[in-house]
Amino acid sequence: MYDIWNECLAMIRENVPAGSFTTWFEPIRPVDYRNGLLTIQVPSDFFYEYLETHFIKVIKATIRKVLGPEGKLEYSIMMDNDANRPVVVKQPSVDRTTTKNPPKQIQINFDNPENSMPNPFVLPGIKKINIESNLNENYCMENFVVGECNRVAYEAGRAVAKNPGRTSFNPMFVFSPTGMGKTHICQAIGLETKKHHPELTVLYVNAEQFLMQFQASCRNNSVKSSRDEFVHFYQMIDVLIIDDIQFLSGKPKTQDTLFHIFNHLQQTGKQLIFTCDKPPAELKDMEQRLISRFKWGLSAEMTLPDVETRRAILKRKAYNEGVDLPDEVVNYIAEHIKTNIREMEGFLISLIAQSSLNRKAITINLAKQMVERFVNNSNREVTISYIISIVCEEMGTSQADFFTSTRKRNVVQARQLSMYFAKKYTKASLNIIGEQCGGKDHATVIHSLKTVVNLLETDKQFRAVADKIEENLQ
Repeated sequence: MYDIWNECLAMIRENVPAGSFTTWFEPIRPVDYRNGLLTIQVPSDFFYEYLETHFIKVIKATIRKVLGPEGKLEYSIMMDNDANRPVVVKQPSVDRTTTKNPPKQIQINFDNPENSMPNPFVLPGIKKINIESNLNENYCMENFVVGECNRVAYEAGRAVAKNPGRTSFNPMFVFSPTGMGKTHICQAIGLETKKHHPELTVLYVNAEQFLMQFQASCRNNSVKSSRDEFVHFYQMIDVLIIDDIQFLSGKPKTQDTLFHIFNHLQQTGKQLIFTCDKPPAELKDMEQRLISRFKWGLSAEMTLPDVETRRAILKRKAYNEGVDLPDEVVNYIAEHIKTNIREMEGFLISLIAQSSLNRKAITINLAKQMVERFVNNSNREVTISYIISIVCEEMGTSQADFFTSTRKRNVVQARQLSMYFAKKYTKASLNIIGEQCGGKDHATVIHSLKTVVNLLETDKQFRAVADKIEENLQ
């Protein structure tokens, strides 16, 4: 029994993030195995619900691999009763995402460590009606919290969903540092498009999956035929969404193929949506003709959400998880976890898990304890983009103004402080710092560094602002 579960854990560990594995799988204990039925014990009903909602596909694939095609899984759930003594309730494993039309082409392949979407173009006689969208229903517009940080992308996305391919937002290029909600908004646009236009074929694909599909087509015996099938497949799509386009940097053959797909879809009035961790002009090792086309439509930036938006995101996430989160806890998390949305939501799930495991209410004291451990143990990468977002938030300056040529005093000081902290907390050269801080040259960066040092020594108010920024960066 233990050997079987350990084998399951080994496979699961390879297919889920390390933090998720620690939180959701390490506490599980095997309690029985007979006749192909494995029973595992979880600490609460919430724990069971979360596993079945978020990890069902990897769990099912693991059970099939270890126990065989007829293998089954059962949960033994520790429940409290009125006498405050735990009782055991057994529940079979049930895929709770089936009612949400899960993407049928996503599959776990334990023989290939790079689990990916299978190549759809190799299916014989494929037709548009057979193409799955690969969209996650949880990433809908209703679950997207709108703030000043993402309003442009949200409003443009709604317009695109109503009239795909027929607005000036084609292509739509959404960019931001990691964890700001790019994947959510682009999938939400796809889902909203399907609501308005169910007859259209919408496809979401990560750039890494696109790359692996293209490479697989090149490895086939009939290379030209397979490549043609690859291109033909993508030319059938009405709304093509490619996430994390930066992963195609340095891949000239894949970029060339995307260029031809782009041209065909654009010329036939189809919609293209891309996401990236930087604006088109800052993409490295990308063909200029592709960069030029990325700029044809709308480039929408998503920035670090302000504290009010972070509160709203936490409340929505807690509501979706079925948890009543006290306002003081929401406020505390929003004020102390501000690196990005993904990290903040991950912290909330860990907090809920700790409450469930220890059978304790979620209180401000528990939140403080976890924030202290979470922040101290977080190996956060401080990037220039992150520094700019923190500086702009603290100084009340929009990032849109930051990258213009305006000489307003607060904007100029925001640029100077960003350069100062970029020099202090990153290994970037002065040329790179200047380039990412509004396209400034080497001499401007040197002047900014000297100005900040002088102001820190002579201006108490300026020094107080700089100290607050530095506190948020550490």
